[in-house]
This record gives sequence, C-alpha cells and structure tokens, in this order.
Amino acid sequence: MTEGFETLAIHAGQEPDSLTGAVVPPIYAVSTYKQDGVGGLRGGYEYSRSANPTRTALESCLAALEGGVRGLAFASGLAAEDTLLRTVCRPGDHVIIPDDAYGGTYRLFAKVLERWGLAYDPVPLGDAEAVRAAMRPETKVIWVETPTNPLLGIADIERLAAIAHDGGALLVVDNTFASPYLQQPLALGADVVVHSTTKYVGGHSDVIGGALVARDVALGEELTYHQNAMGAVAGPFDAWLTLRGVKTLGVRMDRHCDNAERVVDLLLSHPKVIEVFYPGIERHPGHEIAAKQMKRFGGMVSFRVAGGEQAAVDVCDRARLFTLGESLGGVESLIEHPGRMTHASAAGSPLEVPADLVRLSVGIETVGDLLDDLSQALG
Repeated sequence: MTEGFETLAIHAGQEPDSLTGAVVPPIYAVSTYKQDGVGGLRGGYEYSRSANPTRTALESCLAALEGGVRGLAFASGLAAEDTLLRTVCRPGDHVIIPDDAYGGTYRLFAKVLERWGLAYDPVPLGDAEAVRAAMRPETKVIWVETPTNPLLGIADIERLAAIAHDGGALLVVDNTFASPYLQQPLALGADVVVHSTTKYVGGHSDVIGGALVARDVALGEELTYHQNAMGAVAGPFDAWLTLRGVKTLGVRMDRHCDNAERVVDLLLSHPKVIEVFYPGIERHPGHEIAAKQMKRFGGMVSFRVAGGEQAAVDVCDRARLFTLGESLGGVESLIEHPGRMTHASAAGSPLEVPADLVRLSVGIETVGDLLDDLSQALG
C-alpha cells in the first residue's frame, strides 16, 4: 500500500523507540558510539559526523517525501549546495543556473566556486531552447529553481531533465519554494533535489538546515561519502527541530497557499501595485507549466510598487504584521526588499532584481489581518 504524503511526514523514518516506545525519535546528543569489538558497529554508528540516529530519522523522512533513495541533511542549504556541486563537478566544468537565482546561490558560484574553476552561465530557464543552446560539452549540471527566488519564474522540470540527460548532465532542482508537498521533481526526471530546510520544511523560523535527496543509488552513495568527508552536517538538535516541523508540512502549505491567493487578489486590484509575480495568476508566463507540475502555487508572492525603489522600501517599513526580515517559509508572514536584502549580492550582475520589488512570504495568520496590514502599508 502506498502511503499518503501526510502519513509519510509523520511516520517515515520515525518508528517508536525500540527501548522505551517513545513515539518521537530521541535527540541523540552524542559524538561517538561504543563498538562491539573492533569494527563492530551497532546499527552502523561510530561517529556523529558520519551518522547520527536523529539525523538518520530526518534523512529517511525527507527521502520518502521526495520519492528518492537517499536523503542527506546539512547544516544549511548552502552547505548542501556546496557539497553537491563539489561532488558532481570538477575544475573546468560548467553549470547552467537561473538568470534570477537566489542571491546566496549566485554568490556561491560567483565568489567561491568560480575561483575553484567552475564556470557558469545564467540562463532564463523558462526558455527551454535557450537552455539547450547554452549547453556545452563541459556542462555537468542544469541548476533549476522553480518557482525562482524572488521573481517566481517557472521552469519545465520534465523538459529540462530531457535536455540535461541528452547532454550527459544532471538536473538539480532547488525545491525550497514549492516544498515536496506541492512538487515532486524526482518523479519528473530530476536527479537531485535541494532544500533549504530552514524554510517550509522546518516551517517555524527556529532552525537552519539544508538537504539533498538523490534519485540514484550510486549518486546517493557518492553524496554520502562527500557529506562525511566535507563535514557540514546537521546536528542532532537541528535535525530534531526540522523533523518536528516537517510533520505539519502538508497542513501548513495548504494554509500558506490559501492566504497567498487572497493576498494576490488584493495586490492585483491595488492602484499602487504595477506588477504581481505569482504562478497562480493565469497570465503568468509559467502558469500552465506550474499547474501541470505543482499541486498548488505556493505561499511566496512578489510585486513591484509604483513610485520606484523608495516607495518599495517605504511599504516594507510601514508593514506591521508582515515582519521585515529575510528568509521565508515560516508560519509568520515576512516582507522584504530583495534589492537591498536577500539579493544585494546580485547587484550589478545579470541577476540584479528590480529596485521597486517587494517580496512576501505569506504566513498562516488570519488572512483578514494580513490583508488589512498590506492595505495600510501600501497607503
């Protein structure tokens, strides 16, 4: 019997403790493990950088939710990205990235991995033929965000997987904005899924984390080797908090989507809003693809404000219930100015975002209160 998403979120990798019957996996705050003779490991545990039972529970759950064979939990989303890229790429290789990628991902390529010898090209991933044209013999990865951060662009995962595989490359999908509840990239042909579990997976703005989920056993084993060798693993307390958060991912995402749709309706009719970015809008260029590959359209909304950069900053400053802050995906609503905050590292680059852009992470509060706050913030 195939279990449903919410059942897996609560039970996958989380059997009651064999000693006490505890229904929640314990926090194994331990660095090392007694061996039953030299090389005699109990359950395969020897040192908590290599594996920890609390982390194993989280990794097993994430693999089940994404439909992969191996899940790996990291200290942050960027730690997961770095480990993946240095596992599957070598100096001299090439990666295609979104032309509106998350600023931290762009910084990793531009300021860290480029010095290591990894070339990259920003490409509009909504244009599959542009992606095909950007492929080189050295291309090892097509890196996809869908929806993208912060412009909510949509890429056709199935089509890009075919292009990647035709060129001997991997398709990697950052599924942070959608979450595994709304989108299943591995089922659409992706090779690896990336998450900042800080966001929707954890869901409560109280823990930093990242994850990889691989579709292929051999690649999963290679990633596991590099996770241990490079060492940026999630600690047991962080793994436990993330696992606690993921149990309610399905019900939270439904409310995030409900509230975001109401917020979009308000923004579309407001005279001080000149453009709204949300894949649930029928005129959004990626709407049809998003409707095909997503369950719903998510809780992230971006919009441009009439009056330019200072007007956008003023909206952020006037908001009260929408908290001015970076990050996203928590139960509380957040507002930010990407050009000066999350995407400041992309200023002056091909990935620079509009100066009049505001990004919302729509939380799960009473929606009428959110609408009232946005109305007064827009003036």
